[in-house]
Amino acid sequence: MDGKFLRGSYQLERDNPESPPHPAILLVSAYLVERGLILEPYQVDRKTNEIKALPEFIEQLALKGVVIAFDASSTKK
Repeated sequence: MDGKFLRGSYQLERDNPESPPHPAILLVSAYLVERGLILEPYQVDRKTNEIKALPEFIEQLALKGVVIAFDASSTKK
């Protein structure tokens, strides 16, 4: 599992005066390395972060008996 910000997905106030500014979109994705698959990404609520979104994302996947690996940023308390 890993989270990534979508490059260029943010909008500053000066970018487009007809559209409200917003932060970049953050997605958390699960990868099945053995099969070369990327499962449907989970969009993280902009009021939270990747670490807080992971438990809900794992619950949505409803996986049992599966080992999940995270990057270092997911190990923070």
